[in-house]
Order: sequence, then structure tokens, then C-alpha cells
Amino acid sequence: MTYGMSGILLGSVAALALASGPAAAQADGASTDAEDNGEIVITARRVNESVSSVPASITAFSADMIDKASINRAEDFVKLTPGVTMVTGTAEAGDTQINIRGINGARDAESSVALVVDGILKTNTAALNQDQGTIRQIEVLKGPQGAIYGRNAAAGAIVVQTAKPGDVLEGGMKASYANVDTIAASGFISGPIAPGIGFVLSGDYRTTDGFFRNSFLDSKTVDDQEVWNIDGRIMAELGTGTGIDIKGRYGELSGASINFNSAFQLPSFGLVNPAFNEDVNAHPFGYYSNIRPTNSQKTIEGSIKLDQDLGAAALTAYVLYSNIKNNLTADGTSADFARYISTVDPRGQATVNACFASTAALTGYPVNPPAGIGQIPVPFLFAPANGSTFGAYSPTTCDGTQFQQRNQEDISAEVRLVSQGEGPFSWQFGGYYLHINRTVGVSLGGDTGNGVIKQLYNGPDSTNPTSQLFADRFRTNVYAAFGSAQWKPTSAFEAGLALRYDIEAREAHSLVPVATDPFTGGPINPGQAFGPISDKKRTFKQLQPKVTMRLEVAPRTNLFANWGVGFKSGGFNNQGSAAIVDANFNNPVIPAIDADVAISDQFRKERSSAFEAGIKGRAGPITYNLAGYYTRVTDMQFFEFFVGSFGLLRVVSNIDRVDLKGAELNVDAKIIDGWSIYGAFNYTDSEIKKNSSRTYTVGNESPYTAKYTINLGTQIDAPIRDGLNVLFRADYRITGPTWFHTVQDQDRPTLFSGLIPISALNTLPASFGDANYSRAKRAAFGVLDLRFGLEGERWKASVFANNFLNRKYLNEVIPAIEFGGSFISPGQRQLYGVEIGYKF
Repeated sequence: MTYGMSGILLGSVAALALASGPAAAQADGASTDAEDNGEIVITARRVNESVSSVPASITAFSADMIDKASINRAEDFVKLTPGVTMVTGTAEAGDTQINIRGINGARDAESSVALVVDGILKTNTAALNQDQGTIRQIEVLKGPQGAIYGRNAAAGAIVVQTAKPGDVLEGGMKASYANVDTIAASGFISGPIAPGIGFVLSGDYRTTDGFFRNSFLDSKTVDDQEVWNIDGRIMAELGTGTGIDIKGRYGELSGASINFNSAFQLPSFGLVNPAFNEDVNAHPFGYYSNIRPTNSQKTIEGSIKLDQDLGAAALTAYVLYSNIKNNLTADGTSADFARYISTVDPRGQATVNACFASTAALTGYPVNPPAGIGQIPVPFLFAPANGSTFGAYSPTTCDGTQFQQRNQEDISAEVRLVSQGEGPFSWQFGGYYLHINRTVGVSLGGDTGNGVIKQLYNGPDSTNPTSQLFADRFRTNVYAAFGSAQWKPTSAFEAGLALRYDIEAREAHSLVPVATDPFTGGPINPGQAFGPISDKKRTFKQLQPKVTMRLEVAPRTNLFANWGVGFKSGGFNNQGSAAIVDANFNNPVIPAIDADVAISDQFRKERSSAFEAGIKGRAGPITYNLAGYYTRVTDMQFFEFFVGSFGLLRVVSNIDRVDLKGAELNVDAKIIDGWSIYGAFNYTDSEIKKNSSRTYTVGNESPYTAKYTINLGTQIDAPIRDGLNVLFRADYRITGPTWFHTVQDQDRPTLFSGLIPISALNTLPASFGDANYSRAKRAAFGVLDLRFGLEGERWKASVFANNFLNRKYLNEVIPAIEFGGSFISPGQRQLYGVEIGYKF
């Protein structure tokens, strides 16, 4: 749904009148264990301090707020945090990208946001949107945090604390049921095992049929999912000043994947059929693939953390082991480029292949316009009268299959020494090590009507012969040293300096066998056409400083400023990526598709320099935070998707320079006891200053960056009588317009531009096939969540409605520029239900 500014303002006023909850307010919420004048106590600098004294913009969620807002995963609290947006689950469960103030994680690269749980840095991006156990506190830190929190914290850090065992046996559970058969349940039990030893055991389960259906398969095969996790924790005091924290985790997920439709952005074609130039925000989603998409994920984690009080200092050390395996199967995207259209079965078993047979059987089957299944399975440009325009994910076998795999096993360790005492000077320093063994593969296969074999390579005589394969093993060793010092001569002034130096040694080894594509006759990996695929090695290094200052100018009023450098390691694309792009899109023999796009087999490291200054404080019942920021990003990493007769190609490119400027305001007010309201606003002005990958995109906005976010809300938590409270929450979030690619409103040549001169449409100029992506911009949208219930001393019951107004919005748009279209995914539709809880 599209919003004008007037509509946004009206919606904002309406939401404020309804009132939304104070969830993401910077200083809102009671703390978990310790409080300072009613403020939540956080660990933004690895030490306990009140949120108002930290010289940075921080969004904090207390245990009480987490419970009342029913926060379970990152997607729940991200939408309550100004200046932060997230795309998750569009391709598969482990695919999560969090954008903080214009800096975004890139698919197939590393995350830009560090996830720290109970003091331990998680090292796999697949964990970003997982349940993390019984959560007791969440802190969202914005701006570079590498100097304090380590690897991949270029945009910020998410710091989570989970339940610790107490001195008595206690526990709790909650369960909910909502429409589309959505069931969620979680619970925990904790207590002492022996003197000085305690445990926490928790688990969660969630299942849903999803909001969409596959009309061809007549089943719930689009966004259904089932997931469960078990978390265990043992904490023990081993002696005077010695503590140990042992954690284990196992989880499984199964469901669907590739929740996409395709849409064309070809204005000239749109003059003939408007569906060829579609506004992605008005797209009616329809699903009819003949392949049931699947997604499987398994997680095993274990860690040991040691804390030792040394008197003048405290020693903390941990070791983390993580193993997350993820794979998906789905229909393909290659039908319109004739990859699987031939008159001979690749196995030599028939004179008419599966593509011809399935097309003949499905001629006229209703699919999303402008797609159509004609009498013969050839691209529409060659047979406009009776040919087919398949698009992606058709009910025929002509687009083949895909299998993707991403498995990562890693082990990390950190040692940190932190000063203790009451003096004006404090310090900490330490070292970090990480080893990653990651296997990534993308396989395209021929669809013979016999399903997908879940392995990367299948021989030509199999029921799912592999047609294209990218498969690599990546090994990474990370070494880092860090330290920080803080000087606080008076309670009104403090200054701090932190430094971290990272060394990332990366290796890539191709796992693709030397084999022939049974459909094209070429090598199974297009990169092999340009020579053997050799091993690659590269080391990336970066110093990350962080400077902070705070000055108390009046009671409970602080000026603050900080500056830091962010870093994300470079890496490797599949070897041959550059040659494939050049051969298909920068071909001087066919000027119509001289796309002027530069891709390298190695992408560069990303660096950022970020400055923030502001004021925060409290005046009576009102707490506030106002900040401005400026970030210059060098070699921003960006995911690109290419589709053509070669199949598909996923790469990471670099945008040479992006400037980000913005402002953020948070205001909370306690009207009376039991009633609070809040509002937050973030505005980010982004601009691409240089982009050698696509030179014509200079002046465009940073991809995946919402122009603004607005959060409004209220919470009423008031007693009806002794031992019985009524709870009402309303949270309204407006997310501003968002581009998802560096190419935005420019006209660009496509493969159709190159096909026109040699097709039945050859009387038209090649430019007739050019694309323009101005209609691929996600429009602003607003989502209202409501919750109403009753709470006793040990129980609670509530009704809820997420996306109460059932706004139709997009989760993600992935333009494939030289294809002439985009792959679009829908956002969550209305979910309403009941929830009950009990604790003892």
C-alpha cells in the first residue's frame, strides 16, 4: 500500500490517539536485576551502567517489556526500534539482513550487526533471527561497535541477556494460537542443583500453515514452517571469585523457501501489456510452481564461559562451538531463456523432453500476468503468437530446479581482562580467535517431473540432472587484539578510547567436479570455461578505533558524542563470476546489452567512519534522546542477482563510497502510574557518491535503507483490583520508502534488448527491451499491532492482532537488472489470536 506524507501524518496522529507501547524507547522499561534511579542498567561498554550515562543512542528492552510485548526473536524488537529495519526469511530461514542507519548486511557476505548473547559473540549470521532462550534483556546499539563487541559490528550490535538460575525452583510457560493454524509455545524451568550450582532449561516450539497457498499443488507450500529449540544452561561457583557458565543449544526448522513472485519492469512492453511494467507494491501474489519448496535447518551450539575475580581486575574467557546446517529446494527461474528447452531428453530416454510434455499439458493454465503458457515452450520473443512467457517458478518443468546449501561450523574463543575499582580510570584488554569452515553451494537441475534430489551434483542419467553448479568451501581464521580505557574525573564528565585490530585470513576452494552440462554441452560451472578453478587466498586487516565523550550539563541531562570505525572483511565470489558477467552483459558484439556493470571474483573489505552527537536526559515524567549522525562508508558490500541463459549468479559487489546523514529522536512519557506513551522518529539521507561497479548510479540512495521510520505507541498496565491487572498495548510502525538496488530510476538495457534484433520483433529498436526500476521501489507502509489482556500474580491471558489493519506491504524486492524484472516477497499479513501464560 502506498502512503503520501499526508496519509503518514494522519496515520501517525491516529496511532498516537490509539496510543502504542513504549517498547523501543531508549530509556524505557524496568531493568532485570539492577536499576539506577528507575533506569534500565545496560552493558553497552561491557560494564554495567545506566542507559542515560552511555554516550550513544541505545534502544533497550527490559524483561517486563519483553514479556508484555511478547518479544521472541529479532524481528519482534527490530520493528520497535527507530532507524532499524530487517529483511528475513524471504529466501530461507537463515537469510537475515539487518539495516541500521543505512548500513546493511549483504547476502553471501558477513553480517553488519554483531549478536552477543550472555557475553558471547555469535559467529553465524543464521542465528540473527533465531530464538535465543528465555530472554531477560535486549540492547540495540547503533553505529560501529567493533572496538567493544568485535567482529561484524560495523552497523551496530544486539546484546542479549537470558535467564540465570536463582536460589529457588521457578519456571514459566506461554502458549498461543492464531489464524492460519499458527501455534507457538515456550517455557523454562530453573533453580538450584546443589549449593553454588544452578540450571536453566528452556524450549520453544512454533508452527504455521502460512498466509499463502500454491494453487497448482493445492497445498500449504509457500510460507509454512515448523521450528523447535532446546536451550540448557548451568552456572556454578567453583570457589571464591570463580564462576563458570556452560550453555548448550539444539534446534531444528523445516518449512518452505523462496517466497518470491517475479515482476517485470519493461516500460515499452508495458505499452502493449501493462503487466510488463508493474508497480511491485500493487502486485497480486500468486504461487503455482510444480516443485514444493523446502527449507531445512539444524543448529548445534555449545559454550563454556569462565569468570575469575582477581581483585583489582576480573578475567573473563569463553569458548564457543557452533554448527548450523541449512539447505533449500525450489523451482527454478530459467524458463524464458531456453536453458531447459530442447527436443532431446538429456538422458537420451525420449525424443520429447519433460519441458515440452508439461507445457502441452498445461497450455492456458492461469498464471500471473504477463506470464502465460502457450502451445510451445519457447521464449515469447521468438513465437509471440503461441509461445510462452513463463516468468519464474512456473507450473511446467521448463524452469528446472534449484538446490542451495549453506553449512557453517566454527569455533571461537576470547580472553578479556577488566579493571575493577572506584578510581577515575578504568581499562580492559584481551584477544580473540575464530575459525570458520563454511560450505556454500547453488545447484540448478533439470526438472524431469520426478522432484529434487537434495545434493549438489547429480549425474546426467539421474532423475534430476545437474545443469549448473557453484560450490565452494571457505575457511577463515580471525585473530584480534583489543583494549579500551575510560577516564571519569568527575561524575559529570567522562571520555573513553577503545581500539581493536583484526586480521582475517580467508581461503576459498572450489568443490565443483569437472563435468558437462547435459542441457547446454558446456562445463557444469560457467567459470570453468575460462580456465581451471584454482584456490584463492587473501588476508584482510583493519584497525577499529572508538572515541566517546559525555558531559552532564544539568541534572539528568547529558551531552554526548562518539566516533568510530566499522569494518567488515572482504571475500570471494564464485570464480568466473567476472567473466560470466562480462560475456553476457558487457558484450561489445551486441551493443544493446553493453550493461556497463563490473563484477570481480573478489570483493573488497567494507570500512566506515561514523560520528554521532546528541543530548539525552529526563525532565519530570519525560525521558528523551536526540541525536544526529554522519557516516561515510567505503566499499560498501552489496548483493547482486543475475539471471540469464547461463542460469543464475549470486555475487557481492562493492559500492565505492556511500554517505549517510540523519537524525533520531526518542521521547517517552509516563502520563500517570500505569499509563505511558512513546514516540520515536528516524530520518536517514543516503547518497551513493561513487560506484565503479555501476558508474551511472552515483547520486542514488543506499540500497535497503528506509528513508525514515516512525514509532508511536502506548501501554496501559493498571490494577483492576488486588492481584489483577489489565494490559493494553498498541504499537504503530511506519517504514519509509525503500530502494533495494543501486539502480533506481535509470533506463538500463536488458537481455530482451539484445534478443529483439534477432527475434520476430526485429522491426523494433533494441531499446524497446530496456528496463526502468522506478516502479520497483517499496512504498512506505504502516503496521499496527494490538494486545489486550488480564494478568494475575502467576497467570496472564490476552488477545492480540499483529498487523491489525492487514496492510499489504512488501518484505523485499530483489531487482535482477539485466533480466528486466524483480523478485518480490510479501510482508506478514494479519495474524490474530489468543495467548495464555503461567509462572511459578
